[in-house]
Amino acid sequence: MSREYPVLAVTGSSGAGTTTVRRTFERMFAREDVHAAFVDGDAFHRYTKEELTRVFREEPERKDELSHFAVEANLLDRLEALFQEYGEHGSGTYRHYIHAEDKQMIEAGHKVGTFTDWQALPCGTDLLFYEGLHGGLVTSDHDIARHVDLLVGVAPTMNLEWIQKIDRDTKLRGYSQEAVIDTIVGRMRDYVRYIQPQFSRTHINFQRVPTVDTSNPFEVQDIPTDAESFVVIRFRDPSTVDFPYLLTMIQDAFMSRPHTLVVPGARLSLAMELILAPVMRHLLSQRRFR
Repeated sequence: MSREYPVLAVTGSSGAGTTTVRRTFERMFAREDVHAAFVDGDAFHRYTKEELTRVFREEPERKDELSHFAVEANLLDRLEALFQEYGEHGSGTYRHYIHAEDKQMIEAGHKVGTFTDWQALPCGTDLLFYEGLHGGLVTSDHDIARHVDLLVGVAPTMNLEWIQKIDRDTKLRGYSQEAVIDTIVGRMRDYVRYIQPQFSRTHINFQRVPTVDTSNPFEVQDIPTDAESFVVIRFRDPSTVDFPYLLTMIQDAFMSRPHTLVVPGARLSLAMELILAPVMRHLLSQRRFR
């Protein structure tokens, strides 16, 4: 665990809602004048969209082993090296993966499904913030989780996660619903092997639970709203959490277990700020040179 250069990672599946946590951190960073280096996990995919299509065409038997969740489809050695280098020196290299919703990058001439060139992280940052699939991954060859000072998991109930992914990928990325469902099914083995185990290593998990019927996530439907859900928040070390304070500050919150707080979905942003801001301040206060 680093002291001088903290590493914060938000990990979750595609469509889980990790961007909500990122936006909360961005507001905290701006309010407290924290300069963060932002890294997107998609930047560490091994293949461009065209390269992956060519691999599947030439070697169709590899389709089951090269989902974006899989170790084989990602440059995890570079991701682990980045976390280690940043934790030790505050430096490292990164790049961007271009999605269909990255309008500014596309207008600048980048093509969807490709990467920008590798470049150095900005100088003089206070911490590194990662959002992606593998922030807490541990395998026989990689231990990315050990380099992370604060690991946050975002894991909505499975059906809700699928509804959110289908909605995003059809509306923002131009995929058909059938194509998105095929992707979900094709990634299931790797989801169980590589994604789900990370949520047992996180310091804090946020799990949104809908209070409306999501029995068939593959039926076209609206995403349940915040008001139609609760959020289950699990802490690895409850001794560090001021639960009476949180219960006082978050209306209608309650504890379901000694390490678990439940809050109304509409109060998730407030809960995140109350929970995450003190942790961030503590990590920054431990820096040797400030």
